Amino acid sequence: MEELKAISMIELNSIAKGVQVGDEMLKTADVELVVAHPICAGKFMVMVSGDVDSVERANEVGKEVAGEFLVDDFVIPNVHSSIFPALTATTVIQNVDSVGIIETFSVASSIMAADAAVKAASVEIIEIRCATGLGGKSFLYMTGDVASVRSAVEAGINVLEGTGLVLSHVVIPSPSDDITRCIL
Repeated sequence: MEELKAISMIELNSIAKGVQVGDEMLKTADVELVVAHPICAGKFMVMVSGDVDSVERANEVGKEVAGEFLVDDFVIPNVHSSIFPALTATTVIQNVDSVGIIETFSVASSIMAADAAVKAASVEIIEIRCATGLGGKSFLYMTGDVASVRSAVEAGINVLEGTGLVLSHVVIPSPSDDITRCIL
């Protein structure tokens, strides 16, 4: 996959409206569809990529079309390259020194937290789990040395400050082998 300059995601609480939003975003701006599908609790997510101006325009149109069905959204210019493997659970992790977990009430907020975390400290994002089987919640796992994971979790939480979308977060130094196997 080529380097993406920017991404936008819109999360809705209507599947029908979600499909319409995705269609309008693609027709309005020169963006590429990354994903558009239902997620748990009857929600729908649409993610597009492209240059910053096009992605911002698609996001604005998507939010207008979403109206009252909008749950959450974001635009991330210069998204970190590790976000896409984490979304598909294809990140290859060699060693787990410590684990950081951020649990959120929306998919969009979890992706925003992951991007901020990996940009703030030397960590690897293991996975971003997007609402599937989670009642609409989302979470991410990250690993690195304890100090880096603490800094990354703090950065992820800080980017969501004031949104009310953070449910919980923890840092686990030296997780047990059994827990590590569950995460990987």
